[in-house]
Amino acid sequence: MDVYKLIQDKKAQGKKQLAVLIDPDKTNDKTIARIAELSAESGVDYFFVGGSLLINNQLEECIKVLKQSGDIPVILFPGNTLQMSWKADAILFLSLISGRNAEMLIGRHVISAPYLKLSPLEVISTGYMLIESGKPTAVSYMSNSSPIPHDKDDIAICTAMAGEMLGMKLIFMDAGSGAVNPVSVEMISHVKSSIDIPLIIGGGIRTPQQASDAAKAGADVLVIGNLIEKSPELIPELVKAIQQ
Repeated sequence: MDVYKLIQDKKAQGKKQLAVLIDPDKTNDKTIARIAELSAESGVDYFFVGGSLLINNQLEECIKVLKQSGDIPVILFPGNTLQMSWKADAILFLSLISGRNAEMLIGRHVISAPYLKLSPLEVISTGYMLIESGKPTAVSYMSNSSPIPHDKDDIAICTAMAGEMLGMKLIFMDAGSGAVNPVSVEMISHVKSSIDIPLIIGGGIRTPQQASDAAKAGADVLVIGNLIEKSPELIPELVKAIQQ
């Protein structure tokens, strides 16, 4: 399975894509199975798996349950170097280009590179950008970095362009789990018009309308986690909303 080619092909077709984010620390097998079932029925494009911490050692069990639902690609969205498993299909190799913490830019990548070189995982280099969302989030605390201010579109544009020029295959703008506000449609639109690689948007999306607005503004892939964890029955509505 060539996951990156799949993302590119759907982008080229103008198809907006939905990734369901599952944090193994926050969900049990029963909930994961329900989410997976609804996702398969509704046409969800990807499962993202990861979190700021993994305290229950449920990563591989989570992936196993998701895999039983069908052929939706399972992509690791790691919060640290311990959140890796060969059972997934791909991994977002995240470089925190919005911050100035060398560990998150390249340091931890050096540690994980030998493991990934030996693994069957498809490694997708991703320029990861934290966007200020109205309150401190777990990812900003754990990464020890400041997010880009929510109204500084120019900084976001230049950061995304630099990521693309450095060879990143994806740009991921994230307001963070539990964000008060999602990434603004203005920032999404401006960044989208400045890069050619696929744009992923996540964090703070609480309604199908917000998902639709982000998709129309230019997001190629929408990532939604907390909303779906609380209300899995919204999955069909979310898929429909971003494709309108």
